[in-house]
Amino acid sequence: MLNVGVIGCGGMGRDHIRRITERTQGAQVAAVSDVFEESARKAAEIAGGAKVYTNGKDLINDPEVDAVLIVSPGFAHKEDLLEAVKIGKRVFCEKPLCTTADDCKVVMEAEEASGKHLIQLGFMRRYHKGYIQIKDAIATGEYGEPLMMHCTHRNPEVGTGYNTPMAVHDTVIHEIDLCHWLVNDDYESVQVIMPKTTKYSHPELKDPQIMLMRTKSGICIDVECFVNCRFGYDINCEVVCENGALKMGTPMAPSIRKNAQCATEITTDCFVLFKDAYDAEIQNWVDCAEKGVIEGPTAWDGYLAAVTADALVRAQETGNIEKVVTVEKPQFYR
Repeated sequence: MLNVGVIGCGGMGRDHIRRITERTQGAQVAAVSDVFEESARKAAEIAGGAKVYTNGKDLINDPEVDAVLIVSPGFAHKEDLLEAVKIGKRVFCEKPLCTTADDCKVVMEAEEASGKHLIQLGFMRRYHKGYIQIKDAIATGEYGEPLMMHCTHRNPEVGTGYNTPMAVHDTVIHEIDLCHWLVNDDYESVQVIMPKTTKYSHPELKDPQIMLMRTKSGICIDVECFVNCRFGYDINCEVVCENGALKMGTPMAPSIRKNAQCATEITTDCFVLFKDAYDAEIQNWVDCAEKGVIEGPTAWDGYLAAVTADALVRAQETGNIEKVVTVEKPQFYR
């Protein structure tokens, strides 16, 4: 049984605690930590009485904690990641790896120096059935080389605390990881186009946005980011290849005929749409811990996402095509 310590007891932290406690095989939550002790105590109750800490470092160094799940705000990730790597404990870290590319690089270098693959990053879309089907179809070679990708990331609404750069760091960060994974290619350049702004936005947010990414092999990707679309949480992906086009089936809901209408529900909740993917990624992490391997997104993927996100934010500001410049991928992550 893998004894997991969870750092960060907010909404997503509690969701992961329930997931491990109720649906994950081979693991249990042994300890929880949050800077707000009351939040930690409430989370510990969900796990049936886990140890309570108010400091992530203390939880990581608990000898009864085998592995660590980090669900704290991104700015707090770096120190806990470095501490876990230093003592050789396996980590599942929700995105982002860190809030800057430089900090991601520091964590990546520390893991490489340890000689062990310890960090898995929480890009859960890689575990979604629809995306897996597209990746498997590309791998057959039957459809030829991918040429273009069209994606949408629509959300019903956001609050006034959500600003223009957050469209990259909090929203399209998923497509940044997903697209390079689907076609097994890194990014060369990015650009952002700003259409007319919806009346449902506010002065600090340009919404919607069209984000363009070009891979090193020349695949062109467009992502429509519309976080005040009003009608639902609407995620779509199509890969156009030489001999065909592969489109993810959405929404994942039945078509209902009633009252002279045919309708398909579009969920408004990401946790509903990706519930099975969250379950699958945590189960995979637990299973891999027993084998001593990492099969999911790595620290390199976190670094690549951060560098690409920084370039997209620059493109939001300049309106220009911005280069994505990374260090050479270490052999450790190949």
